[in-house]
Amino acid sequence: MHFQRIIRLISTSSIAKQSSNKSPLASLRKKTGYTFSNCKKALELNENDLEKAESWLKIQAQELGWSKAAQVQNRVTSQGLVSLIIDKSYGAIVEINCETDFVSRNKQFQELSQTVVSAVLQHSKTIINETSFNKIILDSDKLKALSGPDGISIADHTALMIGQIRENINIKRALAISVPSDILLIGSTHPFSSNNNVLYGKYGVLLAFKSKALEMQQEIGENLCQHIIGMNPLKIGEPEIDQANPNPEDETTLIHQEYLLDHSLTVREYLEDTGTHILDFIRFEMGEIAEGQQNLDAVETGG
Repeated sequence: MHFQRIIRLISTSSIAKQSSNKSPLASLRKKTGYTFSNCKKALELNENDLEKAESWLKIQAQELGWSKAAQVQNRVTSQGLVSLIIDKSYGAIVEINCETDFVSRNKQFQELSQTVVSAVLQHSKTIINETSFNKIILDSDKLKALSGPDGISIADHTALMIGQIRENINIKRALAISVPSDILLIGSTHPFSSNNNVLYGKYGVLLAFKSKALEMQQEIGENLCQHIIGMNPLKIGEPEIDQANPNPEDETTLIHQEYLLDHSLTVREYLEDTGTHILDFIRFEMGEIAEGQQNLDAVETGG
């Protein structure tokens, strides 16, 4: 009986010790997402110091990421996400591309999109005035030079991601906008997904407008965003200047298009009925600009 109890105590102690030894490894794996072997090596080299092990892993991943980025930089990136964020009078919209749809739905890729669009928003606040109407366009090189909320450059964030997912990633383009306080700024994506105030989708729209229907402003803005995503107008249009297309299906001027949510109306009639005036819109569609075409000065916006 005593012999069995001693064995049981030794066995329990051994299991507890193993569990204790595995705890730092489990914590490091959960926090970083790196492989068992890499986390184990990091702990061994840093005497089980979690903080030092995590720093070592990040340095190794950075080096691996840049090396991998050089290897995959010519691969086609035909998938990806459009992400957008709005903070009061400021808004930003970004397109980031990857190789596969599987990666575009990956949580890590969405977090990278969130980092980039947040960096664009913060950058816009430092260079454009919220008391006036402004837009800035950023190409891939300008985007990579920005810093994320953690102070790490977007280029380094991208390299880290490439090292983890083993796919090429292209930080393609972005646009930031600011509007005066009397203008409402609203955004929408399709298909809709969101996290931490960032919206994701294959399509995205930022809309600047004002409406006399104060209690319906949000609904009106969302409806117009849905229309712009679905009907892809190239400009807002002016009634006295722009003529309607004889074939409604080919209409690219917003005010002359059939209103998507009520085909008995044109968008112009819907705007008049609700006392709404559109100042500008920006529509991004994932993949609409081919790789290598980075002349964003010609990007289509509504204004």
